[in-house]
Amino acid sequence: MGWSAYTDHPDVLATALKNSDFLVYAYDKEHQLIGLARAISDDATICYVQDILVHPEAQRSGAGRELFTAVQDRYKHLRQFVLITDDEPGQRAFYESMGLTEGADFKSGPIRVFARF
Repeated sequence: MGWSAYTDHPDVLATALKNSDFLVYAYDKEHQLIGLARAISDDATICYVQDILVHPEAQRSGAGRELFTAVQDRYKHLRQFVLITDDEPGQRAFYESMGLTEGADFKSGPIRVFARF
């Protein structure tokens, strides 16, 4: 899935998962892991969706939608819901279908997003 930044360093992956505030997993009918989502939050004002990953063979099956919905449901009481993702085909359409707006498209006034990678 191209998640080599974590999988090349299993100790970093274990720490990232352990320190996440919310984890949800998706399994296929054979009980094989096909996806996961994780979030970091103060549980008062903001939720940052760190990862939504679905195995390529399971994409477009509804697994990503279920994972994202689980995160949204868990943090529905918060004012801010943030996600930064790769610029891959289909990403924008998926996240817009889930109710998110790309930062450049906000109409309620100027907004800036800063990040370092």
